[in-house]
Amino acid sequence: MLQEVENLGALQRRLDISVSAESLAREVSARLARLARSAKMPGFRPGKVPMKMIASSYGAQVQAEVLNDKIGEAFSEAVAARQLRVAGMPTVEPKPGGDATQLNFSATFEVYPEISVGDLGGLAVERVECPVGEAEIDKTIDIMRRQRAAMREVDRAAADGDRVTVDYRGSVDGVAFEGGSASDFPFTLGQGRMLPEFENAVRGMARGESKTFPLTFPPDYRAAELAGRTASFDVTVKKVEQADLPPVDAAFARQLGVRDGDVAKMRDEVRGNLLREVQTRLRARTKDSVMGALLAAASFDLPKALVAEDCRRLLELARADLGSRGVDSAKAALASETFQPQAERRVRLGLMVGELVRAQNLQPRQDQIRRRLEDLAQSYEKPAEVIQWYLGNRQRLSEVETMVMEDNVVDWVLQRAQVTERTVAFDELMGAQAG
Repeated sequence: MLQEVENLGALQRRLDISVSAESLAREVSARLARLARSAKMPGFRPGKVPMKMIASSYGAQVQAEVLNDKIGEAFSEAVAARQLRVAGMPTVEPKPGGDATQLNFSATFEVYPEISVGDLGGLAVERVECPVGEAEIDKTIDIMRRQRAAMREVDRAAADGDRVTVDYRGSVDGVAFEGGSASDFPFTLGQGRMLPEFENAVRGMARGESKTFPLTFPPDYRAAELAGRTASFDVTVKKVEQADLPPVDAAFARQLGVRDGDVAKMRDEVRGNLLREVQTRLRARTKDSVMGALLAAASFDLPKALVAEDCRRLLELARADLGSRGVDSAKAALASETFQPQAERRVRLGLMVGELVRAQNLQPRQDQIRRRLEDLAQSYEKPAEVIQWYLGNRQRLSEVETMVMEDNVVDWVLQRAQVTERTVAFDELMGAQAG
């Protein structure tokens, strides 16, 4: 007779489990015997150490390992018999009582929520489109020209598109702040790398000129101690450089990988790559709209264990990112709670998508995965090698499978939701890359 599972509210459950003292002792003895065959201790040949010494040295560790395994097996059998879907790891505590033949424990855990997808006909979803013509190809080629521009120092006022090198020092109430000063700092005017007030102050200045100006940081500025505050900046222009763009000719085409320098062929390759990039971004925009609509329609309790696990994962990623940029993450005051809203969103969406995939049989098919791999490889010089690079690593391949699965969900929702078509401008879609 199966023991009743105690409902602790929401998704939390508790279940009593038992481990046979006899089976525990038997398994401990068996493992110690296996260990004794190769154990090394001073004064004894390998495999000749007395069992009493083996038990004295390793008995506690082996018993803890076996007990942990036995508890795991008992818990797995108990939840399987009751057809429970456990979310996260259980918390196991010893339970007093019982007799010498049984070790009793209490396992507290969470279960996955019941998710009802329901009718999605009322979901409002936006699908975006973006035409790509000769003008968009010209813009893309201009970006490539700017990336390959030769910089030439000029003696005139700085304008958008120029690279300026400056010394600057910022202070708030007369006190310099961390990250507010630099020497020989280069940036390109008009790219938006610096705050608008900073760029506006430097625009029109020439080599050797200095200026003092106020700058108010945005309310959501990344450095919380500066957000919304007004600083005073001293800036001196050290150098103004003009970008001389290369002509669109055979030499430029060869720089882009067209070996024979055929400009028409170069434009065709740019067109193909651009169309793939535009389609990728359009698909991402539409996917965001679909996922946002699914989130709005999702109403269920979240397993706290899954949210906490995702918070930890996001924290690790943030620390790794800071470390890769030379920032000491220990000084960044990061805590897993910082990522709570993001983790809750990710877990809720993951559960909703997972239920749709299961209920509607939207798992990625092999032909879909192959097509996605071919799409990903098309922009590379040797597509076959890129495909093999993905196929040769399970983690990379699983990322592609996830992309296809999410595409299946998006397509399924689009067939049932109320879809509004919207055309977006090329510059808006491509963002800074189009400017």
